[in-house]
Amino acid sequence: MCKVAAMIMASMLALSSSVALAESAKSMPADTLAHDGNMLDRRNTMFDGINLTEQQRQQMRDLMHQARKDSPQINLKQMETMHELVTAENFDQAAVRAQAEKIAQEQVDRQVEMARIRNLMFNLLTPQQKEILNQKHEQRMQVLATQISGLQPTSTQKPVISTQ
Repeated sequence: MCKVAAMIMASMLALSSSVALAESAKSMPADTLAHDGNMLDRRNTMFDGINLTEQQRQQMRDLMHQARKDSPQINLKQMETMHELVTAENFDQAAVRAQAEKIAQEQVDRQVEMARIRNLMFNLLTPQQKEILNQKHEQRMQVLATQISGLQPTSTQKPVISTQ
């Protein structure tokens, strides 16, 4: 029972992270990209702190626009089915497991598509931009490792990397 509950929670977490990914896919991953005349919010995205050329910005906009059209959508019917299984009078572990696996597979498909788009975007960067991005990644991983080990409380501060 504990494993099933953990699987349900993991699938719901995965689903909620896919919603976050889908939401972040709606905005361009750069600090100051304008879209439809509006300034995009400054979320902690893969390309924060990277100075992009106008050509790079446009290519990334095009990639994200295409990704929104092509990416697998969140299947609300799958979520509703899981809800029905969870709220059923009698718990059916096999059905919940099968449903959780369907939801998880859809999440994997969305993650793979987003990773493909991010790879295309990464490969638009210059070697210097890639190095900055890799340095930022290493810093984020160090912060996460420290937080996981319990040595540091969770912080909303982002690591600072000089782009000069």
